[in-house]
Amino acid sequence: MRNRSRFHRSIFRADPNGDPDINTTPLIDVMLVMLVMFIITIPPPTHSVDVTLPIGPEIPGKVLDENRVTIDTSDVIRWNDEAVDLAELGVLVKVAAERSEPAAILLEPEARARYLRVDEAIGAIRRNGGSKLAFPGIQNYASLI
Repeated sequence: MRNRSRFHRSIFRADPNGDPDINTTPLIDVMLVMLVMFIITIPPPTHSVDVTLPIGPEIPGKVLDENRVTIDTSDVIRWNDEAVDLAELGVLVKVAAERSEPAAILLEPEARARYLRVDEAIGAIRRNGGSKLAFPGIQNYASLI
């Protein structure tokens, strides 16, 4: 049996064989009360900042009946000869797909374009409802096979 001092026994437990644990429940209660007091005493905001939010999605390009999507060897995606990123491509495809007669999307990657970038573009087209997808430049790949 370990020898403990009288101070040690009197501060923690009356039982000399018990473990010297501190009851943390009162500490948590005090912390919660202080948190509530802090929240109550925070002053309300006295000023506001007016922010004009956009009304609808800004369409980065023009949607035609047949839209050419090209990808060059430097990974630039173009929608009807206008450079767009994947997010803008998704918005354009969604607008094209939501028309009464869905617009056709002609995907024409260059023969040496990276497969990963072409795959990302096809994924963006499919995720956003592009159902009329065609590959008119498929003959460009004949020399690569």
